[in-house]
Amino acid sequence: MFYHIKELQYNAKPSQPDPVYAKKLQEILGGQYGEMSVMMQYLFQGWNCRAENKYKDMILDIATEEIAHVEMIATMIAQLLDGAPANDQEQAAKDPAIEAVLGGMNPQHAIVNGLGAQPNDSVGYPWTARYTVASGNLLADFRANLNAESQGRLQVCRLYEMTTDPGVRDMLSFLIARDTMHQNQWMAAIEELEQTQGAVVPSSFNKEYEKQEVSYSFYNFSEGTESQQGRWASGPTLDGKGSFEYIQDPKPMGQIPDLKPGPAYIHGTPPKEMREAQNQTFQS
Repeated sequence: MFYHIKELQYNAKPSQPDPVYAKKLQEILGGQYGEMSVMMQYLFQGWNCRAENKYKDMILDIATEEIAHVEMIATMIAQLLDGAPANDQEQAAKDPAIEAVLGGMNPQHAIVNGLGAQPNDSVGYPWTARYTVASGNLLADFRANLNAESQGRLQVCRLYEMTTDPGVRDMLSFLIARDTMHQNQWMAAIEELEQTQGAVVPSSFNKEYEKQEVSYSFYNFSEGTESQQGRWASGPTLDGKGSFEYIQDPKPMGQIPDLKPGPAYIHGTPPKEMREAQNQTFQS
């Protein structure tokens, strides 16, 4: 059960309208790493969780908070759209809000959404569930969550730099702080799971079926050998089960592909001798 409280989790009040910035803010609402994505990602991870209850409870705690963040940003966008759209271009010099509309406002905010937010990104691409990850493997999911929070915080920080509105910056500073917590939250959960089940996903696969002689080989598949200097090229592996090996000049280990000709009804391009035989058949 979800219960809605009218007060926002944190203030979402711009100091003045800015329809152009409202368009930019759509990215952290309906973009790939926006609040809608993490909200849906965490909700389905929580609903589908089959692990200990502490994980399910933790996931749904943050998922429910993300619903609040979606509401905050949608509210901020709607308030940034106050005073738009313009109906007389000659008024542009007199009204900053109208000038902003004419200078790059998302027209769908007025035409489709009635001066409200939309479940799209900053260029109008609709939000899609394909942005989300809920695999049922918590270690894999929590790593995806850490990436989502990292990218999300990066985008919010960039948006912070793109405005001087103190009200907008106040809300964004709150979101930036919560993303700091959420990154630490997922790192803590990842560390806990790695200690109990290992670092490689999935940990339950029988290693006898893995070609283990190449499990820890780093292949130098590009010009130059600078990559040899990295932690990934030598020393013990992070899963504690081997040592990294740097292969400077990797050799192919497979066969040269030789595909059989397709049947005649496919109408492909068979080898020359088959084409000649087919031509003789047609001519006769």
